[in-house]
Parts: sequence; C-alpha cells; structure tokens
Amino acid sequence: MSIEVLPTNSGRGRRQPDVAFTRAELDQILNVYGFFVASGDWKDYAIDMLKDVAVFSIFRRASEAPLYRIEKSPKLARKQGAYAVISMSGQVLKRGQDLAQVLRIFDRQKLRLAD
Repeated sequence: MSIEVLPTNSGRGRRQPDVAFTRAELDQILNVYGFFVASGDWKDYAIDMLKDVAVFSIFRRASEAPLYRIEKSPKLARKQGAYAVISMSGQVLKRGQDLAQVLRIFDRQKLRLAD
C-alpha cells in the first residue's frame, strides 16, 4: 500500500499532487524512529506533505518544536540531493541523494545510547 495524493479539479486548472514519501522511504525512516522511541528519546512525529517538500518531523514531546526534520525535496535532487536531515536550529546536518545514507547521521547517536 502506498500513500498517494490525487489531484483535484477545483478552480481554473488541475492541482499538482503534493510531494510525499513512498512506502519504502517511510519504512526506512520509521526503522530509525522506532529505535529511538524504544530507547525513550523520541516520543512523537508528524508528517507534512506540501506542494514542493515532504517533511517527517521528530519530537521529544508533542508540545515542543521538532528535534529533527527529515525532508524530501525533489527539486533539489540534481543539485544537493533530495533528502536532508535538519536540526532544531535549522542547521542541515546531512544532505544527499540516498535516504539510507542520509539517515546514517543517526548511527552515531545509536552508538552513544548503546554505551
């Protein structure tokens, strides 16, 4: 099953579909997310599918600003890479073409939790 947003026929023209994560991309993200939920570090998440970017936000508590945002921006695919991990302060921690490679930024945190 994949998540898909269909265009609507409202107004003058057809609406372009929003950018969304594929099922395979969500599986990769949720594997990392699940590890940190099990360790008690992360508590909540949100998924936003906007016109030009899809965002998976990670929260320590639901009432706070997101600790991290994992963004998919297809417009940047040929330039800097479609995927990015962004910190709470807005700093881009890792950017690239391959989601699995970008998500490896969290491997260092996993090692610290294991100690």
